[in-house]
Amino acid sequence: MSETPDGATEKTIQTTAIVRVNPPPEQPAGWKINLLRVLVLVAVVGVSLLLINQRAQIQRLAGVGYPGIFVTAMISSATVLVPGPGLAVVFTMGGILHPLGVALAAGSGAAVGEVSAYLAGISGRAVIERMDIYRRVKPQIVKYGPFAIFILGVIPNPTFDLAGIAAGALKMPFWKFFLAVWAAQVIKMTFIAFAGSFSLNWLTG
Repeated sequence: MSETPDGATEKTIQTTAIVRVNPPPEQPAGWKINLLRVLVLVAVVGVSLLLINQRAQIQRLAGVGYPGIFVTAMISSATVLVPGPGLAVVFTMGGILHPLGVALAAGSGAAVGEVSAYLAGISGRAVIERMDIYRRVKPQIVKYGPFAIFILGVIPNPTFDLAGIAAGALKMPFWKFFLAVWAAQVIKMTFIAFAGSFSLNWLTG
């Protein structure tokens, strides 16, 4: 309130303008980052093709014991979008070695191998985002995060690599992705290893 010279009161109305400030546009990645992404994607695909051609040699690694089971599961999980011989090896070795040890070795190895899918998601994001199946998986990963990774990984799922790819493309923190995958793989491998153990005991009487 303010007084005018003639004694009248005058109301002063103040208006506040709200200005919306848009965030600065995301800067495109430099050519070095794009080159690194391409190299990682090419490496992942190349390793997958190599492992597919060496399935027989991979299965022989299981004869080494728990370290061999770890390596076999890791290599089998590293084949992006192509199933490896890991589950069959876990089932068989569960009837030979202690099934819990087999599950821990195989689950840990499989979790390490799934990192390849995560890296593929980071490096090939521009291509992957155009895939229809990625667009179906993405909302679940966005909504449930690591819990969705766990649920998709705990069941035998040949398309689980897509969840890892989506996690990488969405830049999920690596430690959250890895812990969810590790827990899921160990639980899944436990069921498979004990199934192999019970089957062998039943067959041998």
